[in-house]
Amino acid sequence: MSVFSGLSRPLKAAGVALIGVAVVAAVIGGVTVLNTSGDQNAGPSTSGEPTAPGGSSSAPQQSSSAPSSAPSSPASSSAPASSSAASSAPASGQPGQPGGQPGQQPGQPGQAGPDQQASNKWVTLRVYNNSLIKHLAEQAAADFRGSGWNVAEVGNYSQGNIPTTTAYFRPGTDEEAAAKQLAAEFGFQAQPRFEGIQNSSPGVIVIITKDYQPGGHKGS
Repeated sequence: MSVFSGLSRPLKAAGVALIGVAVVAAVIGGVTVLNTSGDQNAGPSTSGEPTAPGGSSSAPQQSSSAPSSAPSSPASSSAPASSSAASSAPASGQPGQPGGQPGQQPGQPGQAGPDQQASNKWVTLRVYNNSLIKHLAEQAAADFRGSGWNVAEVGNYSQGNIPTTTAYFRPGTDEEAAAKQLAAEFGFQAQPRFEGIQNSSPGVIVIITKDYQPGGHKGS
């Protein structure tokens, strides 16, 4: 037997409506309770946007800014290295090295050091008599040899009269320095070869005249 069997039709309709309202209210209340519990578990959201899993929305900005600062450290560390290398490079024209060239030592070309004077004596000497004094060339050759000179030939020169004893040389050769040294050592003059002896054998040609004094060594 139904609950509404003893009621009139209008009352039955009203009772059914009340029951429907109650059911709807119960359903709405259950849904509200479920939504509230879900919001409490998820936590409050301040931005109103869904939160990215595993981190906040600002993480990509921090990670992107980190690589931009990395290249600055090698650049700053390389600057002192280049400056130190430049400061350690030797400057040209240091004291003690005028013009960047070392000074000449005694005995080098252009200086008459003892070693240079000794080296000139290897040059060949050819001694010729241009006087009426017999054996004057031999006496001069003996003087030269006694001082360490290399006399290779002794003879007579009869192609003309030479005014004074002279050592003749070919300019620009070792003969020049040797002839000048020999002339200074024995007290006569040194000159370039003249035309009549231009094609003679290599070596200093010493033409002895009557003004030569045997044993007239004056020292170097």
